[in-house]
Parts: sequence; structure tokens; C-alpha cells
Amino acid sequence: MNPRRVLLAAFGLSAVLDLLSLADGYDPAHTVTKCLLMPLLAAYAVLRGAPRLLVAALLFGWGGDILLLSDADPAFLAGMACFAAGHLCYLALFRTYGGLNRAPRARAGFLALGYAVALAVTVALLWPDLPADLRVPVAGYSALLTAMAWAAAARFGLVAGLGGALFMVSDTLIATGVADWPQLPGPDFWIMLTYIAAQFLLVQGVLDTLAERRAPAAAYREVRSTTP
Repeated sequence: MNPRRVLLAAFGLSAVLDLLSLADGYDPAHTVTKCLLMPLLAAYAVLRGAPRLLVAALLFGWGGDILLLSDADPAFLAGMACFAAGHLCYLALFRTYGGLNRAPRARAGFLALGYAVALAVTVALLWPDLPADLRVPVAGYSALLTAMAWAAAARFGLVAGLGGALFMVSDTLIATGVADWPQLPGPDFWIMLTYIAAQFLLVQGVLDTLAERRAPAAAYREVRSTTP
């Protein structure tokens, strides 16, 4: 069997089991499956020739996943720091390879305006209800997350852009819980659903774009090698 398909299937199975455990309220299963998700996705990305920055972003996400299993405030801040490091890796990745599928300047500007408005509105609404010691960290993290989501959409196209947007949705759901806003039924289910989809779409968007770039280069090398 193709190892990449095995790892992708294992990631998909872990995702389904994680969501089912959350829907059923079975925390021990969630603890195990949540810790498997990012390592499996990272291993799949490695076998597809992923840049180190992409793998690093996923592993920082794994660290954040583990830390957020705890409800303690220090663990929450440390988890946020891990995810922030992951977003920095994504930003560096998009900057390095972003010219492959860069959006037109007008569209990129429109996206930047939309994301800036979303950031400002979200932070302004959450600010009064957040614990005082978390306001600045949450605002700073939100700005970094928004920059990552914009860069994914502006430099890597629709699939990665959707991943970045879903990452914002997932973390906004977490922030509303911290602010003690009314929640959807089973809030952890929706947080993990959007988070899993976000990371998967970011990986697929990046890897597919890089594969499109490599294909013409490989074809050119093949032509050159067969030319007398």
C-alpha cells in the first residue's frame, strides 16, 4: 500500500474518532485521538516532500493541542504561544513560496481590508469580556492569526485560503468560550471540526501548489535529458 495513503487514512480515521468522542463526551478517547492528529498529518506532508516550515507549523500545532488539553491558564498561554509559533512558520512559508500562486494586487488588497475589519470587530467585541490578563495576548495572537489567514488566501489560493479562514473560526470559538459568551451545543466539537479542516486544507493547498510548480520543472528536465 502507498504509505502516503495509509497516513492520510489514519489521519482521517483519527479525525472521525476524535469528533465522535467529543460528540459522545468521552474525554479519554479525545485525549488520545487529538494527540495523534498533527503527527499523522505532518508525516503525510513529509512523504509528499513538504518544506520544513510546513512540518514545523504542524508540530507547533501539535504542541498547542497537547497543552490545551489542560484548563489551566498557564497551559492556555503556552498553547497559544505554540500556535503563534506555528503561524509564524506558515507566514515564513507563504513568503518564501508565495509567488507561485499570488493573487492580483487588487484582490489581495480587498482580502487584506476584509480580514482587517474582521480582526478589529472581533477584538473590539471580545475585549470587555476577556479576563484582563488575557486581553493583550489574545489580541496579539488574533492579529498574527489574521495575517496568516490573509497570506494563505492571497499567496496560495482558494484551498489554503479556506484553511486559514477556518483556523480563524476555530480560534474565535475558543476565544468566545474564554470570554464566557453563550456557546453552541457541544462547542468543543465545532472547535475541533473547524481546526482539523483548517490544518488539512492548509497542508493540501500548499502541497498541491508546490506539486504544480514541480511538474513543469520535471517535464523540462525530462525533455532536456532526451534531447540529442
